[in-house]
Amino acid sequence: MGRSSGVPLLGFAHAPVPIAVEHRSGAGLAELPRVRGAHAHDFLCLFYVVDGRWGRRVDGRDWTLETGDAFVVAPGAVIGADDGRPTDGEAYTVLFPAEAIDPDAAAPLVSWRGHPLLAPFVGSHRGGAQRLVVPPADRPGWLTRLAALDAELTARHDGFAEAARAHLTLLLVALGRLQDDVPAEAADPLLAAVFEQIEQRFRDPVSLRDIATTVGLTPGHLTTVVGRATGRTVQQWLTERRMREARRLLVGTDLTVAEVGRRVGYRDPGYFVRRFRTAHGTSPAAWRAA
Repeated sequence: MGRSSGVPLLGFAHAPVPIAVEHRSGAGLAELPRVRGAHAHDFLCLFYVVDGRWGRRVDGRDWTLETGDAFVVAPGAVIGADDGRPTDGEAYTVLFPAEAIDPDAAAPLVSWRGHPLLAPFVGSHRGGAQRLVVPPADRPGWLTRLAALDAELTARHDGFAEAARAHLTLLLVALGRLQDDVPAEAADPLLAAVFEQIEQRFRDPVSLRDIATTVGLTPGHLTTVVGRATGRTVQQWLTERRMREARRLLVGTDLTVAEVGRRVGYRDPGYFVRRFRTAHGTSPAAWRAA
C-alpha cells in the first residue's frame, strides 16, 4: 500500500485472477464494515446500483446514486472516509486493474487511459468519477452479467479466469455504450457549444483556433475555460473524439488505415498513425488485428 495525494493508496491482489466482485444486498447494509479514512486505489472501480439509494464521496464531491446508476471511479481518485449506505438495497462493485482485460497493459495508472474499453473511466474527468444511467430495459441484462461474473469468481471451475475476463469485457462494452458523445457534465452553454463544434467538425482538419473563433473566444481563453471545467484541453477532447471514431471504423469496416485517418480529420496517414500510437500504445493496423 502506497500513498496518493497524502492518503493511503490501496493496491490490488493480482492472483489468481485480477478481478473482484462485491455483491451487497438485504437489510442491515449500514452495519457492514467500512474502510476507515480517506483512501485511493491503483485499480478501476465500477459500482452498479440494483436497488436503493447509495452515497459516494470522490475527490471532495458528494454523489447520490439510485437504481440503475453505473458509477465509475478512476485510479488515483480520493474516496471519502465514510460512504453513505442504505439500510436496505442491492449493489455490485467490480474492481480490476487494466491488465484484467489486457495482460500487456503494464503500469496501470498510465496505460489504462489508452484502452478503448476503459473510455468511460477516462471520461470521469471531473471529480475522479462519472455516473452513467442504465436504461430500464437494459437493467436485467446488466444484472445477469454481474451475477455471472460473480458466480465464475466464486465457483472457480476450470477455465474460470478466461470466463471471468470475458464477462468483464462484455460488461465494459455495455458501459461504453452508455457514454454520450458530449459529457453529461457539460451543461454550461459555452462548453456545450464547444462540444457541439467538436462533434460536428472532428472529421475535418479543424484547429483550436477554428473552434475558438466559432464560440467567440481567443484560443488561449478557450483553453483556460475548458481546462478548468473539464480537466482536459480542447485538443485532447478533439483527439479523443477522433480516436473513438477511428476505433469504430477499424473494427466495423474494411477501410484502409489511411482512409480511416482521413475520415477522422487526419489528411497525413503518417501523422494519424503517430497520434493513434500515442493514444493506444500500438499502431492502427495492430489494434485492428488484435
